[in-house]
Amino acid sequence: MKILFLLAALSGVIAAAPAAAQSCMGTPGGNAVKLTVQATGLHSGDGEVAFTVYPDDKGRFLAKGGKLLRARVPTRAPATTACFWLPPGYYAIAQYHDENGDHSFNRTLWAPKEGFGFSNDAPTSIGLPSFASARFAVPAGGATIRMAMRYRR
Repeated sequence: MKILFLLAALSGVIAAAPAAAQSCMGTPGGNAVKLTVQATGLHSGDGEVAFTVYPDDKGRFLAKGGKLLRARVPTRAPATTACFWLPPGYYAIAQYHDENGDHSFNRTLWAPKEGFGFSNDAPTSIGLPSFASARFAVPAGGATIRMAMRYRR
């Protein structure tokens, strides 16, 4: 009887686990609002997706040490989500699909080996997008944005 009770209790905990609140990067409270970011079009469920938030400063966009926050989230194809606590304002986000989980954006001499994307789905036909093309607003009520993952292979 005790074993049945224990199994029933454990199954309730396991069933409730997926519904648990997602842990967001940053600090809630004060004037922080929730920004939810979703990477769409993932080719596989391998590895993780790294979401990097940059402040409203074009000099820090994609620069070494320029990030404000980063979240690394296990991949769930076809879409993966992360969230951040941020003050309302302007930001830009870069994402990449770290399929091999080495915490590095792998590329060949000419092209990326892993998927990538930017807020506003900023174009990247030749080189990196401008900060202005990736810049977006987070209003006082928070926001959800979706970014397409692009693969060059």
